[in-house]
Amino acid sequence: MTHVVTESCIRCKFTDCVDVCPVDCFREGPNMLVIDPDECIDCAVCIPECPVEAIQAEEDVPADQQKFIALNAELAALWPSITRTKEALPDAESWREVKDKLEQLDRG
Repeated sequence: MTHVVTESCIRCKFTDCVDVCPVDCFREGPNMLVIDPDECIDCAVCIPECPVEAIQAEEDVPADQQKFIALNAELAALWPSITRTKEALPDAESWREVKDKLEQLDRG
């Protein structure tokens, strides 16, 4: 199994999770992070680091977020690796509680 970054990350892109990942499985897009399912070792150390609770074990992804399993795999193949924490997006706090953000995803 792997872990999955879900919709809560869109337009926030907090990177607290990146520093704790022992295998550098995060990939960075313009306004979201994803996890490369081929690199993730299912260690779960990233889950408590996410301030918007966007990271979940694949088997725990809610029904309305299932599309993010495939989306993480798709975008991980396109986006570059991120291995260091960066500042969140400038307006991240205003997007923190917003739901239904998939249309806001910038695939870059």
